[in-house]
Parts: sequence; C-alpha cells; structure tokens
Amino acid sequence: MLVLVTYDVNTQDAAGRKRLRHIARACKDFGQRVQFSVFEIEVDPSQWTRLKARLEAIILPELDSLRYYYLGANWTRRVEHVGAKPATDLNGPLII
Repeated sequence: MLVLVTYDVNTQDAAGRKRLRHIARACKDFGQRVQFSVFEIEVDPSQWTRLKARLEAIILPELDSLRYYYLGANWTRRVEHVGAKPATDLNGPLII
C-alpha cells in the first residue's frame, strides 16, 4: 500500500530541529521524499504499523503534526506527477 506522510514540526528550538531530523530519517527509511515535508511510503501493513509508531513516538502532539493519506494498493492510477524532480518507481529496477 502507498501512504503519503506529511508533517509539520515546530523548529523554534534545538529540540524541535532534532525532532524534524528524526521524522525525516524515519520516513527515508521506508520511502522517498517528494516535497520538503512530504514522503511517499510504500509498505506492507506490518511495516506501516512500525513506522507509524516510530513517527508518533518522535513528535510532540501539542507542537507538531502528522498527516497520513492512505492511497491503497492501486495507487499508480491515483498519482499524477507534473514538473521537476521526476518520481522514482519504487517497484522498478535500481541501478547503482
């Protein structure tokens, strides 16, 4: 399934900037950044449970926010990309 994860972290102090880095790092472990605070995460249900718990353990709910948009298994027909920074096919071959 594909989940779009967006976040807004209060970065007015060093602790907030640290939370921001930790949120981004957790998202990078499971998906690709498509905007500054937006990640496309393609996971199975058990991976999603782990990532969601990890993210929610990092934020301070009174200062920060997370949004999850569940696009499901047939997401390729629901996502359209226009403009710079071409999307990476997460299921395609990876050439290093």
